[in-house]
Amino acid sequence: MFRTIADPADCEVRSVIRFLNAKNVKPAEIHRQLVEIYGENAMTDGMVRKWVRQFNDGRTNVHGEARSGRLSVVNDGLVAKVNEKIRENRQFTIRMLFDEFPQISKTVLHEIVKNRLNYRKLCSRWVPKMLTDVHKTKCFEISYPMQ
Repeated sequence: MFRTIADPADCEVRSVIRFLNAKNVKPAEIHRQLVEIYGENAMTDGMVRKWVRQFNDGRTNVHGEARSGRLSVVNDGLVAKVNEKIRENRQFTIRMLFDEFPQISKTVLHEIVKNRLNYRKLCSRWVPKMLTDVHKTKCFEISYPMQ
């Protein structure tokens, strides 16, 4: 039996489709072989047929086109400003940040705080997720003062 390949790159799967299509293998057989090697979640039969059509129409590029989308409002300057506001008052809420930055949605502010700055809520205070050795030492000194 064959060994399955987990998490293939999209362009890898498309390259296999292009190769097998050049050998005049039918789309249903291409899909069957993809599932055999890459597993059930590799690509649907309909997507295989779509890519075969595109390759038959003359497409040679196996990479997907760049997609246009909404530009992100999150930049390093904004992240720094949000971090500055957080350091002024560690007991802030996302709503309080929203009052300071009304042009940015609460969802984006929450994403900045959680994912970009790596803060989490702890006893109604926002603290860094990863404590440094200095933080750990301070916490220990506060908890167990020297007599």
